[in-house]
Amino acid sequence: MMRLPIIVPMAVLAALVCTFDEPVRAQPAAAAKADIAELWEEPADLLERDLFAGPGGTGLMPRTDAPFRFVARKSTGVNPGYDVLDSTGRPWSIKLGVEAQSEVTASRILWAMGFHQPAVYYVGRWTLDGLDAGVKTNARFRTDTDPYKSGKDWDWYANPFVGTQPLRGLIVAQMILNSWDLKTPNNKIYDAVVPSARPRRLFIVRDLGSSLGHSRQHRFFAMIGTRGQQGSKNNVDDFERQGFIERVEGNRVIFDYRGYNSALLNTVTPPDVVWACELLSRLPDSHWQAAFRAGAYTPEQTSRYVKKIKEKIAQGLALKTAGTR
Repeated sequence: MMRLPIIVPMAVLAALVCTFDEPVRAQPAAAAKADIAELWEEPADLLERDLFAGPGGTGLMPRTDAPFRFVARKSTGVNPGYDVLDSTGRPWSIKLGVEAQSEVTASRILWAMGFHQPAVYYVGRWTLDGLDAGVKTNARFRTDTDPYKSGKDWDWYANPFVGTQPLRGLIVAQMILNSWDLKTPNNKIYDAVVPSARPRRLFIVRDLGSSLGHSRQHRFFAMIGTRGQQGSKNNVDDFERQGFIERVEGNRVIFDYRGYNSALLNTVTPPDVVWACELLSRLPDSHWQAAFRAGAYTPEQTSRYVKKIKEKIAQGLALKTAGTR
């Protein structure tokens, strides 16, 4: 009787672990007719893309020769930051801390695959005017690219692209980058603000800083979406230690993943992995170098990251001839 208060909570915890083995929500339904260009476009100009400057190009790069004017402190997420205006009046969202590098580089890689991305840049040193004035370091700067403006969230499970290969390929890309914070608030719809813009909307996965480390949360905490035990971010040692594909069961790929929202992976098939890996295999070495230089990684860190990513790509491409279709 004296031991009952201990035994019962442990039994309850065990039951909860089973309950939350996958989130309690409906599996994705078949997609409605969608303009796939709102999510992904074939990167026909890949070799001409500047992966150092990204989709915003050099023209939008933040200028650090003048201070940025304080507007507000960042009020969401776990990383500190600011909303600011530059000397031309352009608004910027700034994130400080460990995610600044990994977010920029992960964004460049998704953009190289053909997935839409906002204009994001890593800035090593800059000056803030107003509240909290002073010299700041190690920041991710993000702004909208014309003619689109950031709007509401979109859900991984309820969007026009459910059931499409590009959406499943986007999930595979997250596995390759060890991106583990796969939750709805990180997904934004960007709406066109001029009638002539095509496509009319962009479905973007942004806030990619929880990547390039490892995704090995404890399974229980990952399934219920708590922040108690997170994966790591921006850590090449952790990135190298984590695998990619554990095995294939029929038409289902089992990934080495313990991050948030793992039920998404149940939809991924071997052809989806091959599709994503074929896109990444097109990147020349100069593009990989530029993408990691955009995040201010050292040559040694870049070499290690790219080597591991290429190993994952090779593992994914091997499914094409493994008879798993």
